[in-house]
Amino acid sequence: MSELTLTVMRLGFLAVLWLFVIVAVQVIRSDLFGTRVTQRGSRREAGRPQQAARQAAAPPQQRGQQGGGRQRRNAPTKLVVSEGTLTGTTVALQAQTITLGRAHDSTIVLDDDYASSRHARIYPDRDGQWIVEDLGSTNGTYLDRTRLTTPTPIPLGAPIRIGKTVIELRK
Repeated sequence: MSELTLTVMRLGFLAVLWLFVIVAVQVIRSDLFGTRVTQRGSRREAGRPQQAARQAAAPPQQRGQQGGGRQRRNAPTKLVVSEGTLTGTTVALQAQTITLGRAHDSTIVLDDDYASSRHARIYPDRDGQWIVEDLGSTNGTYLDRTRLTTPTPIPLGAPIRIGKTVIELRK
């Protein structure tokens, strides 16, 4: 082998070794410090002040009708985290799908070792009932101590458990 080929191979091996070290340090750093949890609700409200002001100024009868669907009398209005690291977090229920998991683009980002990146979703059906669906998670989603295998309607106040996090629908 020529001297040039040997030097190129040494430099290539050195570059691969440094790449391995950098990736290992990033993995260890993310395990030690966890994922960054951002407050998504405050950023959304700040981005839409005119819409929030219009909705606050609307009469109570119209506020329930602005979501696009019919508002039932005993329908839940918020999703509340009652146990876990995000205890006290509240998400207003509108006509959107709420995703739960460790992924940064989830509506509620769970910093929990027992949660999958795309763990579950909560969405309204045509009748105004809210449905919870497990998205093929490893450790499962539980509705009132029952492991979910199919999309299931959520009763008002029933606990939804994902790892150490418990979520409830409330009025």
